[in-house]
Amino acid sequence: MLKSDTKKYRLGPACALAAFILLWCAETIGAAEAAGKPVVPDTIAQRALACSACHGKEGRATQDGFFPRIAGKPAGYLYNQLRNFRDGRRHNPMMAYMVTQLSDDYLKELADYFSGLHPPYPAHPPYPAQPPVTVSAAVLQRGRQLAIDGDAARGIPACSACHGATLTGVAPAVPGLVGLPRDYLNAQFGAWKNGSRQAAAPDCMAQLAARLTVDDISAASSWLAAQPVPADAAPQATPMQRLPLQCGSVPAAR
Repeated sequence: MLKSDTKKYRLGPACALAAFILLWCAETIGAAEAAGKPVVPDTIAQRALACSACHGKEGRATQDGFFPRIAGKPAGYLYNQLRNFRDGRRHNPMMAYMVTQLSDDYLKELADYFSGLHPPYPAHPPYPAQPPVTVSAAVLQRGRQLAIDGDAARGIPACSACHGATLTGVAPAVPGLVGLPRDYLNAQFGAWKNGSRQAAAPDCMAQLAARLTVDDISAASSWLAAQPVPADAAPQATPMQRLPLQCGSVPAAR
């Protein structure tokens, strides 16, 4: 190289400092690894730890009744909800902040990870443990009717017609209802009823919520929250071929 060229390619003070910092960082990281100091692994399990602040260890829920269990839910359902938060169909400032910049592929990876976790439920409802809800036997009976039989005269299908005979969900995209706290169930029905929660059209849950009274919602959520989770809480593996309402979020129902 000619002498004049060496001046042309000489680093300025700022560039020289940046190069020094990069070299120092590389040497420091290498020294830490060599010394046996812990290095944070770049795995989906490690990255998903951010979700545990609200959804609990392994996504099993916390004592707060407004944050649901996400462990073991159908992967398609979890993926749909992450996209709904990202795309503005569901509204929660923390969830929106967490997922706004994430791609579909990354959201699917998160959904698959939590769907594959199956930590045990507590021994008895409510899940998570909260003060018991005191309602009359008549209210619980009405809740059971809505969950198991529906109300044909008012065009209200049973919860079990979509969410499975044991109400533990149906793969790939219908969530379970047992094991969820009453406060969360009430909040979601209310959000569908007032339009603040939406799903891909046709939005079957919005249609259903519009047909339910406040007393219906209270009865259904009270009965569901009081039910023990079956020993096998896995979602039903075989998708239902025909649902009572068209649901844009459920592939088999399109």
